[in-house]
Amino acid sequence: MLSLVGATIVAPSAFAATSAPSTAASPFSERSIGSPNAPVKVIEYFSLTCTHCAEFGTVTMPQVKPNLVDTGKVQMIYRDFPLDDVALMAAQVARYLPAAQYYPFIEALFASQNDWAFAPGVNYKQSIYKYAALAGMDQATYNAALADTKLRAFILNEQQVAEKQFNINATPTFIINGKIMPGAMDYSDFLAAVNQAS
Repeated sequence: MLSLVGATIVAPSAFAATSAPSTAASPFSERSIGSPNAPVKVIEYFSLTCTHCAEFGTVTMPQVKPNLVDTGKVQMIYRDFPLDDVALMAAQVARYLPAAQYYPFIEALFASQNDWAFAPGVNYKQSIYKYAALAGMDQATYNAALADTKLRAFILNEQQVAEKQFNINATPTFIINGKIMPGAMDYSDFLAAVNQAS
């Protein structure tokens, strides 16, 4: 778990003036899929090194996306909650991709989590870059993402806000139209929660 002792929470707007890669949306902007007009808003707090998050991403989301997101019923909003420095590194890289490539990239990382996050003797920096390169990111942009201290601070600040405002302390945690629901859900449980929130 990352140590946040003594860190100061600042407003997200404090990071707004940070220069972003010219070929991508601001790495500080919201990452989501689905219509902003969807009647159900689902915020997911997740860590890219969380096995339960990977299970939701690889087992449940392939049903959620076509049945609920693509039909206009649900908007999924992604919030980083990195459980370790490797997850934080991956989150920074994901946010440096064009916004349209964000979801496919994190889903690819979840699907291959054992390869880049947990393989014995893995070089995390090289391993994550392999997937970033497949998404079209060049080495210079990758290096810039990892070196972006303001982005790192932004992600950690958002994590602290989640801990204090919503008592988020585990991943994944969902906020479905304002109702906090911790833990990975199978499709039937997720669908029931969405229907209840509609």
